[in-house]
Amino acid sequence: MDSVKNKYICIHGHFYQPPRENAWLEVVEKQDSAAPFHDWNERINFECYAPNASARILDDSGLIKKIVNNYAQISFNMGPTLLSWLADNDAETYLSILEADEQSREKFSGHGSALAQVYNHLIMPLANRRDKITQIKWGLADFEHRFRRKAEGIWLAETAVDTETLELCEENDIKFVPLAPRQAKAFRKIGETEWTTLGHAEVDPRRPYLYTLPSGKTIVLFFYDGNVAQDVAFKGLLNDGRALAQRLTHSLDKDETPQLVHIATDGESYGHHHRHGEMALAACYDYIKEKELGILTNYGEYLEKFPPEYEIQIHEDSSWSCVHGVERWRSNCGCSTGEQPGWTQTWRAPLRQALDWLRDKTIPIFEEEAGKFFDDPWAARDAYIQVILDRNQSNVRSFLQQHAKRDLTLAAQVQLL
Repeated sequence: MDSVKNKYICIHGHFYQPPRENAWLEVVEKQDSAAPFHDWNERINFECYAPNASARILDDSGLIKKIVNNYAQISFNMGPTLLSWLADNDAETYLSILEADEQSREKFSGHGSALAQVYNHLIMPLANRRDKITQIKWGLADFEHRFRRKAEGIWLAETAVDTETLELCEENDIKFVPLAPRQAKAFRKIGETEWTTLGHAEVDPRRPYLYTLPSGKTIVLFFYDGNVAQDVAFKGLLNDGRALAQRLTHSLDKDETPQLVHIATDGESYGHHHRHGEMALAACYDYIKEKELGILTNYGEYLEKFPPEYEIQIHEDSSWSCVHGVERWRSNCGCSTGEQPGWTQTWRAPLRQALDWLRDKTIPIFEEEAGKFFDDPWAARDAYIQVILDRNQSNVRSFLQQHAKRDLTLAAQVQLL
């Protein structure tokens, strides 16, 4: 149809769970609040992660007409700590996710739909430079270990961003980063001199933007459609897959200008936060294809087809979940979900200060002690992800041979590891 020429659609899901394992036992203990399931990972997997790998699409009579792997159609990132749990506890779903990325490369001109994620869901603007480097390198190494390819894009926890983080992403060959609309500060067409200042979430989300880094290099930023994302997450848009499809395509112009309508939400919206959300997602994509409302894509494919024509400035230290930037992770910012009168978040500032103090105090200890064995303790830490991914003795020996100064006694190896 002429009306959908150069009109593209992409839904991104951010799937993540923190590590729930007991640090001493390395297993997840029973969590009564997740009943009747053993723990919350198990419950959310049952409600969301597994169903999205085999989502049902119903006909008008309520009968199943097809079953699809949603991960092969959407854009998604899966946190390393969640993927490691799935690999051990639901191998079928885990393999379906890996296979979905392979299938997406066939659908989307060789561009896989899976994005990497910073390893521990750290709020990057609040981290020091060394920790930012490790978070990115570990996240990318975990991604390559599982998906058997290099990542094109990366998900920043809470989309929390600053220029240093973007510079480090580019240094690690990341091509693009998705962000929230309110994180865009000003834009201009490439080649022009005057910037247009943006109000709150006023950026046009239908195009990619080039961000020039202090090094002179560039990285591409996508700002998702915040209104539609909010309606998916909080206003019942997943009650009807066809309604979601129509809502997504409503903002597309009817000319031939290349445009991308895209949203990003927690992946848990699709089945956990909203029952049968995975079915709505599958029905949405099915309806778009059936009615030819637009062309399904992912970020990598769209970027190859339509490089940025505009450049952007960002709000430093901003995020998708706090209107105060990144203050919810270090201050009594005022964000609230309606707690009891008198309840405050004043505990956050001293907790953050204490943890940062502890980090800063341990740095010289680490450098001194690890420096006895490593030429570069920080490079060794960055490389240690290879041991985390495969703890067999041969791999540990290989790590020590590559990074240790000399042959080590068994006691020294234990201390070092």
